[in-house]
Amino acid sequence: MCRAIFRSLSVAALLMLLQGGDLPAQSPASRSDGGAERAVRLLYDLVSADAGSVPDWAPVRELFLPESVIVLRSSRDAMSVLSLDGFIRDFQQFYATPQVTEKGFKETILALEATEYGEMAQVWVLYEARIPEGRGNRGVDNFSLIRRDGTWRIAAVTNEVVFPDGPDPDALFD
Repeated sequence: MCRAIFRSLSVAALLMLLQGGDLPAQSPASRSDGGAERAVRLLYDLVSADAGSVPDWAPVRELFLPESVIVLRSSRDAMSVLSLDGFIRDFQQFYATPQVTEKGFKETILALEATEYGEMAQVWVLYEARIPEGRGNRGVDNFSLIRRDGTWRIAAVTNEVVFPDGPDPDALFD
């Protein structure tokens, strides 16, 4: 019986191909729902706050796998490799500085490129980080995400600061 069903399905698929019809999408990429991009966009909104307020870190934490790794570059020669807890602590210390307490902080996405394949995704972001009334700094973040229990979670983040004499980040998004 299994052979008969298999043969019937194979013949039907072959006939569809010969007639120019499309087979039903079977590739993992066909399950792309844009959720990875939405998760990353939400993160930038959540880590931004107005003067006198601080982000709610619980929803930030929910966007990540507990085992996430975050690699942040602060200069050409300095980088920090952080756990999720370390990443949140680093932001909390930043928000405790007088300048951020008084003026707030905003990270704005300037360009974004997302690719989903099955249960994993890659998202590149060109962003600007700015304390209002201050000079903004641009950077590039690269997110690796995985879908766990139907929800996109950030597994890893790597970061590069944009330097005037460095590569052109806009080239990533052409």
